[in-house]
Amino acid sequence: MMRDIQDEIMRLKAEKDVCILAHSYQTPDITEVADFVGDSFALSKKAVGVRNKNLLMCGVRFMAETVKLLSPQKRVYISDPCAGCPMAEQMTAAELAEMKRAEPDRKVVAYINTTAELKELCDVCVTSSSAVKIVRELPDKKILFIPDCNLGSFVAKSCIDKDIRLFNGGCPVHNRATADDVRKAKELHPNALLLVHPECKPEVTELADYAGSTAGIMEFAENSKAGEFIIGTENAIVEHLQIRCPDKRFYPLSKKLICEDMKITTLGGVLDLLKTIGEGSSPNEILMTDTQISAARRCIDEMLRLG
Repeated sequence: MMRDIQDEIMRLKAEKDVCILAHSYQTPDITEVADFVGDSFALSKKAVGVRNKNLLMCGVRFMAETVKLLSPQKRVYISDPCAGCPMAEQMTAAELAEMKRAEPDRKVVAYINTTAELKELCDVCVTSSSAVKIVRELPDKKILFIPDCNLGSFVAKSCIDKDIRLFNGGCPVHNRATADDVRKAKELHPNALLLVHPECKPEVTELADYAGSTAGIMEFAENSKAGEFIIGTENAIVEHLQIRCPDKRFYPLSKKLICEDMKITTLGGVLDLLKTIGEGSSPNEILMTDTQISAARRCIDEMLRLG
């Protein structure tokens, strides 16, 4: 039955000229029908190069917004309109505007995991893999890093010459991991390397053998000569790595590392959405004015300029 649904998805995406982008936190039944799988910004860049007039992001809303910002001439859809991101949505534009008024001399650095509305007020965007490099490249000494204080703290430790102010926000999923989880996992798997995302608390990243983006974690595990790994990010990555590296063993840092918003996407939901594309308006379509796109894209263009 699942194969039948996947086959119909493949037929419809070809018929309706749709490119499917799936974030790495999606389950294998979703990633198997995707044209590209990876981190959110990498998927946005992939989408720029395809000829399809329709783009479907299997992820959360800010990711689909970023796809639209980089491919404004294409129609962009989110797999489920209820798939949000608590971290991206926890800070309002009004809050950021007030912080900027209070300290206008601070350069605003926004993690890619922010809404398009927030990006309109930011100076430069960063990903988890580029954050340290870009903050180092900035000539400004005073930085306001939003919204993730854990990633911001990780950056601050590598950029000690900067005065970095943090917003008290973060990913509620990665925040669930604790140093006690590390201790318990290490007791169960004493020979395993610990690989974590920098959205985790400092008490966790300080104990890691490697801290980096989702793509970085996967690349490290695939290339490492080690045979066992504890994975400190969304637990879908444990499954994906086990499929990619059947000769190695992968263990979740915590059973609590499940993103409910990512898991709201289903194979049946993707099929139902594909049936509606081209049939009129859809609550799944990402709509923005040219003015909104231009304003929100400036900080992304600055990120690309800085490398």
